[in-house]
Amino acid sequence: RRKINMEKKSFEALLKELETVVKDLENKDIPLDEAVKKYQLGLELSKACYQMLEEAEKLVVKEIK
Repeated sequence: RRKINMEKKSFEALLKELETVVKDLENKDIPLDEAVKKYQLGLELSKACYQMLEEAEKLVVKEIK
Protein backbone atom coordinates (compact mmCIF):
# COMPACT_ATOMS: atom_id res chain seq x y z
CA ARG A 1 0.00 0.00 0.00
CA ARG A 2 1.32 3.41 -0.98
CA LYS A 3 1.82 5.74 1.93
CA ILE A 4 1.91 9.47 1.28
CA ASN A 5 3.57 12.06 3.44
CA MET A 6 0.56 14.33 3.76
CA GLU A 7 2.29 16.82 6.05
CA LYS A 8 4.71 18.00 3.37
CA LYS A 9 1.97 18.80 0.85
CA SER A 10 -0.12 21.93 0.68
CA PHE A 11 -3.89 21.85 1.06
CA GLU A 12 -4.22 22.69 -2.63
CA ALA A 13 -1.92 19.82 -3.65
CA LEU A 14 -3.84 17.35 -1.49
CA LEU A 15 -7.17 18.58 -2.84
CA LYS A 16 -5.96 18.30 -6.42
CA GLU A 17 -4.79 14.74 -5.77
CA LEU A 18 -8.16 13.93 -4.17
CA GLU A 19 -9.96 15.28 -7.25
CA THR A 20 -7.80 13.02 -9.43
CA VAL A 21 -8.69 10.01 -7.26
CA VAL A 22 -12.40 10.83 -7.57
CA LYS A 23 -12.12 11.09 -11.36
CA ASP A 24 -10.27 7.76 -11.45
CA LEU A 25 -12.99 6.13 -9.35
CA GLU A 26 -15.68 7.48 -11.69
CA ASN A 27 -14.06 5.49 -14.50
CA LYS A 28 -16.23 2.42 -14.96
CA ASP A 29 -13.34 0.38 -16.36
CA ILE A 30 -11.21 0.48 -13.20
CA PRO A 31 -10.46 -2.98 -11.72
CA LEU A 32 -11.95 -3.64 -8.29
CA ASP A 33 -8.60 -4.03 -6.49
CA GLU A 34 -7.38 -0.73 -7.92
CA ALA A 35 -10.69 0.94 -7.03
CA VAL A 36 -10.35 -0.20 -3.41
CA LYS A 37 -6.78 1.16 -3.22
CA LYS A 38 -7.88 4.47 -4.75
CA TYR A 39 -10.80 4.65 -2.34
CA GLN A 40 -8.47 4.14 0.64
CA LEU A 41 -6.13 6.80 -0.73
CA GLY A 42 -9.09 9.12 -1.17
CA LEU A 43 -10.07 8.61 2.47
CA GLU A 44 -6.54 9.46 3.59
CA LEU A 45 -6.46 12.57 1.41
CA SER A 46 -9.90 13.64 2.58
CA LYS A 47 -8.89 13.23 6.22
CA ALA A 48 -5.69 15.22 5.69
CA CYS A 49 -7.61 18.05 3.97
CA TYR A 50 -10.19 18.11 6.76
CA GLN A 51 -7.49 18.28 9.43
CA MET A 52 -5.80 21.17 7.62
CA LEU A 53 -9.12 23.03 7.41
CA GLU A 54 -9.73 22.45 11.12
CA GLU A 55 -6.29 23.85 11.96
CA ALA A 56 -6.89 26.89 9.76
CA GLU A 57 -10.25 27.46 11.41
CA LYS A 58 -8.65 27.32 14.88
CA LEU A 59 -6.09 29.93 13.83
CA VAL A 60 -8.77 32.24 12.45
CA VAL A 61 -10.95 31.89 15.54
CA LYS A 62 -7.92 32.51 17.76
CA GLU A 63 -7.07 35.70 15.84
CA ILE A 64 -10.64 36.97 16.08
CA LYS A 65 -10.75 36.64 19.89
